[in-house]
Amino acid sequence: MRLNEISDNLGATRPRKRVGRGIASGTGKTSGKGMKGQKARSGVSLLGFEGGQMPIYRRLPKRGFKNPFSKDFAELNVGLLQEAIDAKRIDGSKTLTTAMLVEAGVAKKRKDGVRLLGHGELKTKVTLEIESATKGAIAAVEKAGGTVAVSAPTVAKDEASETKGIRGKNKRRAQEKAAAGESAE
Repeated sequence: MRLNEISDNLGATRPRKRVGRGIASGTGKTSGKGMKGQKARSGVSLLGFEGGQMPIYRRLPKRGFKNPFSKDFAELNVGLLQEAIDAKRIDGSKTLTTAMLVEAGVAKKRKDGVRLLGHGELKTKVTLEIESATKGAIAAVEKAGGTVAVSAPTVAKDEASETKGIRGKNKRRAQEKAAAGESAE
């Protein structure tokens, strides 16, 4: 077999539809778009338009809401943690933090950290410092002789974001207040 002998399976590719190339082609003149009208023009978007009938997205009621305070955790099951320890991807004798779990590829990087779930079995004694854990997961870790330290998700705040929407003398006052607060500590 040579490079010039390699070809795709018969019928795997279809030829490009060449429109506007004469009457005999079948898609000449109006290029298969019919005669005049809005749909014959370019840049038309009639998505969701049902000819004047009340469209489906307006017939159905609005439902639910998006919680602005919801947390985005990377979920990690106890069984998966045990597999990673058995495979020597992480050292169970050290205190395991979110950064270590993400670096080892055991947990995905998420905005609010890692949440430990109780599915599976843990045999190794481990010490975990993570952002969240279920009661079942904490019980499974403690049953194996380990501990779980749950800390609140840390969000790095910079000074610019604290005074972002403040202008003029109010901004100056906010900066002075922040400086006074730092000197008091």
